[in-house]
This record gives sequence, structure tokens and C-alpha cells, in this order.
Amino acid sequence: MLAAVILTGGESRRMGSPKALLPYRGRTFLEHLLEITVHPRIGVRRVVTGASHTEIIHRVSLPPGLVVMNRQWQRGQLSSIRAAIESLRAVDTEGMLVALVDHPLIGTGVIAALIEAFDRSPGSIVLPTWRSRRGHPLIFPSRLYSELYAAPDDVGARSVVWAHKKDVIEVPTDEEGVVLDIDDRATFDRLFPPPSRS
Repeated sequence: MLAAVILTGGESRRMGSPKALLPYRGRTFLEHLLEITVHPRIGVRRVVTGASHTEIIHRVSLPPGLVVMNRQWQRGQLSSIRAAIESLRAVDTEGMLVALVDHPLIGTGVIAALIEAFDRSPGSIVLPTWRSRRGHPLIFPSRLYSELYAAPDDVGARSVVWAHKKDVIEVPTDEEGVVLDIDDRATFDRLFPPPSRS
């Protein structure tokens, strides 16, 4: 069984509003990621909140047990990964798919391809690529949870990827969304221009 973790803990300063609640195809970024991470191999999911915890839980209907509040969100993305790992300690998982809420422009095909690659090589780190650029989400095997937990805040999960270069499996995809980081309003407006008025 795999876990799917969606990280939404950041402050979204450059966006000006919680990225988890931005609109995409009639739903929010968060709801879209929850929808595409439904997969037979994913047996548990976590949404890690932080700065916008109250607003997110009031706007999106989330089942009990799904939300993990990261009270140390100011320490950065890795602190949310730590919160997720702590929430999974009582669950027997083979690995954890980590999705970022500011990389929502992906579909179920990417998730399925990553899981298929992981199942062929259990214990590997699996990530997507678009035109040879590495993107998100990633799957980390459970054997690396302790290293993720202990990674330095300023480098984060990348330090674990770098330390296990030989164990990284790249999955090429034609979905550019794996490398699109929607981190500010200008990027959002460029990707989702408002309808023109004639």
C-alpha cells in the first residue's frame, strides 16, 4: 500500500491567497489533486495544512483523519513532509507519493505511470520528467522516511534524492504540468487567462 501526501502548508505570500483554494476546472487545486490521487495502490491519503489551515478546512470538505496540521509550517516544505511521516507511523506503507499543491496541472495518467514504475522497482525514488526536466510528484520508498525526516531544512527532500542518485527512476511524460510551479499571481493569470470581453 502507498500513501499519497498533498502539501498545502505554505503561506502563499506571492500568490496573495491560499494556492490550495485556487480554481481549476470547476474545483480547487486541492480538490483536483485529491481526485487524481485515487488509485488502487493508494490506501491512505494525507493533506498537510499550515498557514491557511482554517480557510482550507472551511472551504473544502475533507474527511476526518485526512488533514494533518503542520504547526511548524514556517520552517518550510520539509516540515510538512515530517508532519506527514509522523501521521503515517502507525500505517504500514511501502512508499509515499508527495504532491505539491502548486503543481496541480497533472492527471491520473502521471500518477498511474509513477506507481507502475515504483512497483517494478520497489525501494526506488520515482519522479516524472518533461523534456528531461525533473518535476513533481515524487514517490519515496518507506525505507527513506527516516532520512527525509532528518534532512536539513534548507535543502529539504532534494538532499535525499541527491544522496540516492543511483536509486532514482525517471518517468518521462508529455504532461508539462509536472514542471509548472504556480507560485504567484502572474503565473496563475498567464496559465488561466480570464475570458476576453467583446
